[in-house]
Amino acid sequence: MIALQVVFWLCVFIVFYAYIGYGILLFFVVRVRRLFKLNRKFSGNEDYLPEVTLLVAAYNEKDFVDMKIQNSLELNYPKDKIRMVWVTDGSNDGTPDLLAKYPGVSVYHLPERNGKIAAMNRAVKLVTTPIIVFSDANTRLGPESVRLIVDMFRNPKVGCVSGEKRIQQNTAEAAAGAGEGIYWKYESTLKKWDAEWYSVVGAAGELFAVRTELYQDVEPDTLLDDFIISLRIAMKGYTIQYNPEAYASETASANVKEELKRKIRISAGGIQSIVRLRKLLNVFKYGRLSFQYISHRVLRWSLAPLSLSIILVTNLILSLLELKAGSPGFYSILFLGQLLFYFSAILGWILEFRQISVKLLFVPYYFFIMNYSVYLGFMRYIKKKQSVNWERAKRANT
Repeated sequence: MIALQVVFWLCVFIVFYAYIGYGILLFFVVRVRRLFKLNRKFSGNEDYLPEVTLLVAAYNEKDFVDMKIQNSLELNYPKDKIRMVWVTDGSNDGTPDLLAKYPGVSVYHLPERNGKIAAMNRAVKLVTTPIIVFSDANTRLGPESVRLIVDMFRNPKVGCVSGEKRIQQNTAEAAAGAGEGIYWKYESTLKKWDAEWYSVVGAAGELFAVRTELYQDVEPDTLLDDFIISLRIAMKGYTIQYNPEAYASETASANVKEELKRKIRISAGGIQSIVRLRKLLNVFKYGRLSFQYISHRVLRWSLAPLSLSIILVTNLILSLLELKAGSPGFYSILFLGQLLFYFSAILGWILEFRQISVKLLFVPYYFFIMNYSVYLGFMRYIKKKQSVNWERAKRANT
């Protein structure tokens, strides 16, 4: 009985800390730093406007070319200092031909499809500017995004800057989309606090930038290239900073099937990243960066989902022991609460397919999808069935 209770509460603590507790800790750490004025803004050269390369790795993105080029031209950054580079390896839908119609856009293309990472590794070697801004073809950048990102590189200790991913929502969207939007708002807050304390732990692939000299080739089978690239730069002693006003917006996933597909890939990539960045687990060597990495990322991709299953099983056993002892008690109430939570998540799933939105179900539904995908992602990683040639998840219409 006591052993089961210890296991139960230990797992509860892991889940609570991974999703809420770390955020609470960050809140107090940031408040203390502000109180004692420990966060000093780096002034540096206020006229810092280096040449930058806006690099887009695209596979069959013909439908987004016009939008993306127009959006890039509208960025508030000196036109003579921004280079537009697209690498379109494997595209066979006319994307390279459509891009060729735009003057000033460099297009690198190979007929073979070797995956996004191979294309990026090849394209980066051809970049001559000191800063590379990576962005997806299907995202719109805020007009000030590049200027805001570049401004943070005035600090020589900054090696990577991440923008914010914003989810466009409308009243008719699915529960998965709304849950995704709520999740990213929470993540945005955690990233701001992470950066204020020391460093963000991983950049968002929709919009991030690196010092060109710090980029190192990523293994071709890497699933989360943005995550690996940014953290390897941080492991060299640089920080990853974050500016939520530099943003890339896209629509939410079209439905739960598409969102689950995306989450499974991220989960498989997360487990792969833990393995490849295992040196970063050494808190004695990497200090705050390791602590932030474990608290914000590693637990969510490993112990937290496992703990949820253990909590359910141990809670059931403890409830049965209470009933055997004569009457339901505290653990029986907790078990009923768990059943209600999972029932809400499943109900949200069912209603989503019927295009019925119930906001109360968004959070349990999305939380369930996140953790369920970790199990599926783990199986894909173990079986090596997750292809690096990812078909992008379908997005909802705006």
